[in-house]
Amino acid sequence: MTLVVLALLVLPRAVAFALAAVAACDGHLNAFVAVDAEGAMAAAKAADACIARGEAGPLTGIPMAHKDLFCTNGVKTTAASRMLDNFIPPYDAAVVERLAAAGAVSIGKTNMDEFAMGSSNETSYYGPVKNPWDKTRVPGGSSGGSAVAVAARLVPYATGTDTGGSIPQPPARRGVTGLKPTYGRVSRYGVIALAESLDHVGPMTRSAADAGLVLQGIAGHDLQDPTSFSDPGPGIVQSVGGGSGVRAACRAAAPADNGAGRLTTVDCAGAAFAPAREQVLGRAGVAATAGARRRRWPRVGGGAGCGSAACRRREGRAPTGRRSATWVASCAGA
Repeated sequence: MTLVVLALLVLPRAVAFALAAVAACDGHLNAFVAVDAEGAMAAAKAADACIARGEAGPLTGIPMAHKDLFCTNGVKTTAASRMLDNFIPPYDAAVVERLAAAGAVSIGKTNMDEFAMGSSNETSYYGPVKNPWDKTRVPGGSSGGSAVAVAARLVPYATGTDTGGSIPQPPARRGVTGLKPTYGRVSRYGVIALAESLDHVGPMTRSAADAGLVLQGIAGHDLQDPTSFSDPGPGIVQSVGGGSGVRAACRAAAPADNGAGRLTTVDCAGAAFAPAREQVLGRAGVAATAGARRRRWPRVGGGAGCGSAACRRREGRAPTGRRSATWVASCAGA
């Protein structure tokens, strides 16, 4: 599911679908260290009321997840360390607060390298995160849990942090988008620091346009972070997508059994969903496209020269170069 939320899957069903996907798949991925189902459903109902009042923004009601480095009021924040295993912050990080104000629905906290010290997501107290494309390979870190949660279609987007490559590196290994903003564009208040003069906060999403929408929601000056600035810069969404709109080009996991004990998928670009897509895109002030734009997945198994049919089969990719729908629906081998 991209940031295009379908009316047939919208609140609170969309959030229930995301929670069901995590419950069904995360045992094989270990992307989450905490799930806040009760809080997520309450936020979904609040977002539903916001939509009914005509006050919804482009992020309203969309399920997402926070890297476990962001303080979340009343929800355990551990930095993937045994030292903080029982730490429950009394306040929200600035990014958490801004996304909540925009109507986003956090379903939980994602796994990471302990205290963000690592680049493979193997140092977490809660165990390593698994690469959904190939479980014998690392997912990248330290924001590996967020990248895997997006790549495995558990949530449309997640937050990450970067000190030395932790936003771009995991998405590059997972075939998703990671955006590391200019230092100071996004507040670091409430983020457990690794190196304050180098830490950045940014989104991980399914597309560049989605990353622009999320960045637009979290950027800006914060009085509690003296290094943040208020310069809005160029229009974020317009500069990413040229004003052409967000495209529905992925699948949304639904908690329905396909007879093999696995989740089925719903094609977000189907003609039956076109009216809903137009309606939701209208909230974001952009125009919907007639159909889905296909994308090629990175060659993760055999290097840049891996183009043979046998190699594609070994990597779980369709002969055309795209991951097979069957593989995606199986929750990475669940």
